[in-house]
Amino acid sequence: MAFRGQHEHSLDSKDRLTVPRKFRAALDDGYVLAKGPDACLWLYATKDFDAMEERYVAPHSPFGADARNLRRMINASADEGDLDAAGRIRIPAELKAMVGIDTACTVVGTGNYIEIWDTEAWAKVNAELLGQFPEVAENLAGGGE
Repeated sequence: MAFRGQHEHSLDSKDRLTVPRKFRAALDDGYVLAKGPDACLWLYATKDFDAMEERYVAPHSPFGADARNLRRMINASADEGDLDAAGRIRIPAELKAMVGIDTACTVVGTGNYIEIWDTEAWAKVNAELLGQFPEVAENLAGGGE
């Protein structure tokens, strides 16, 4: 299943986020919530997080400082869990603090994983992205060649 779309939500008093209904089935076998490289959280199905780690992190020797640091940054912040009966995840206080989420957040589908942003931060980033869309698309497409 591909995660697509954006959805505004609020955390409840226990720091739980209701995952959009259309995303829940993909997270039935568990999830990993971790700090992403931007000011957002990554939410992966456990099997997809493991595949991402296997493809992009594991191939690098632990003798290299960058490889060790990447492992630390990804795994130290990671929180594993299962959706509760109401389709919610709990966002630990330390992860909320890392990305500046208070209560209002935006859930952004990015294909094979979900990003969770503070709503105001997402509005700013999204406005910048919309302005960069043609340039980014052309750069990644090799200039249309």
